[in-house]
Amino acid sequence: MKIVLIVFGVLVLLAASVVVIGLLLPKRHTASRSAFINATPERLFTLISGNQEWRPEVKSCELITGDAGRHFQQETSLRGETVLYELEGGKPPLAIERRIATENLPYSGKWSFRLEPVNGGTRVRITEDGEVYNPVFRFVSRVVMGHTAMLDAYLKALGKAVGQEITIED
Repeated sequence: MKIVLIVFGVLVLLAASVVVIGLLLPKRHTASRSAFINATPERLFTLISGNQEWRPEVKSCELITGDAGRHFQQETSLRGETVLYELEGGKPPLAIERRIATENLPYSGKWSFRLEPVNGGTRVRITEDGEVYNPVFRFVSRVVMGHTAMLDAYLKALGKAVGQEITIED
């Protein structure tokens, strides 16, 4: 019985530590990653602004045109989570922003894409300006996964969509 209490106490202490550390971490963060992809900015812009089913974690994606010509991508992940993104701030084919339009998520933010023609290809830079409200998610996002994990996955999938393995930079 004493061992059970000790194990339980350690688990409670670990859980409390995760929450406390999460509360101490800032809600807002900015992360940025880039990669050279041997494709034109026009081709990559079409992928970024269009249907996202080329990404392995996306089960389905619906493109929606809203009021005043606003454009949205509604993605459903393989886990069944649906998130609506608004496409804004675009300067085809060199820049576009995707902002999370779904409310009441444990996170929010936007991704800014910059596409720079370089040596017959394109340097793609994604900058994430995000907020993570839940302290446990904040801990996991910062300590376990790292803020750049999703950026890296997106860039690798973008490269694969045009038939190449890419190397993530900075």
